[in-house]
Amino acid sequence: MNLGQKVFHERGIIFGYRHPQSSATACVLSLFQMTNETLNIWTHLLPSWYFMWRFMATLCMVDFWNDSYSWPLLVYLSTSFIYPFASSCAHTFSSMSKNARHICYFLDYGAVNLFSLGSAIAYSAYTFPAMLVCTTFHHYFVSLAVLNTILSIGLSCYSRFLEIQKPKLCKILRILAFAYPYAWDTIPIICRLFSSSEGSSGEAANPYHQKHTVIAILACFLYAAHLPERLAPGLFDYVGHSHQLFHVCVILATHLQMEAIFLDMTLRKEWLLATSIPPSLSQTAGAICLCIIFSLINILYFSVALYQTPEPELQKKET
Repeated sequence: MNLGQKVFHERGIIFGYRHPQSSATACVLSLFQMTNETLNIWTHLLPSWYFMWRFMATLCMVDFWNDSYSWPLLVYLSTSFIYPFASSCAHTFSSMSKNARHICYFLDYGAVNLFSLGSAIAYSAYTFPAMLVCTTFHHYFVSLAVLNTILSIGLSCYSRFLEIQKPKLCKILRILAFAYPYAWDTIPIICRLFSSSEGSSGEAANPYHQKHTVIAILACFLYAAHLPERLAPGLFDYVGHSHQLFHVCVILATHLQMEAIFLDMTLRKEWLLATSIPPSLSQTAGAICLCIIFSLINILYFSVALYQTPEPELQKKET
């Protein structure tokens, strides 16, 4: 297998690859053909429309223009359908060329980090445990989440340059890039689940937070472990490989997270408005805009670097 082909191959997946120089039309048509990417595409494309419908339905019911309390929800819901749509597009057009594949996933990583920030903004506004509301940690939570997303997009994009020569390091860096922003976002949830100070309004959403956390951890395990295809290469090429299962878990986790946030926003509104300062424009739209700007700068930088980096020589096999 030459270097150009190796970029397109995944561990444990033997059959079902599309041509590595596919046209955009061929990529779109592949949605209706059975390849090893088909279910990767549909498991995020269909949910992206569902989450968009939830966003539009909420937009019609809530007065976002005059109610600053709802701004974090607007930000969160908008990022919830952007990331699966970007993912489905990345999987659709990733077989156009080697560099196109990398750029597609740069954009995918940017969308994932945008959703991570959207989650942090919603958590800060609606889900923080009572013992942490209005603390220093609470005040700087979103600001540090912005920094996390900027570092994460840079690290995840850089990892793609290591795929061939240092695949293990590539995987470690990519997992770290996605895991630590999620871990940061989850701190208030973990504190809340182990806190006894929450009233009945807080307890209503806790089962959703618990299920979301468990399924998100399962998704991370599937992404890292390459199971089950690693145990039976070729058997799960089209249906049932780890990335498909990862997609399903991520979508289910997002749905549970969304239900929890809706519950917290509704049931804790009176208490939150009485005990904390309503979210400002800079903490919501400002944070998202800053993330988008730095993400695009990162993506542009690494995209240009793709065309300036010479092809690495294949390492000789050890004898």
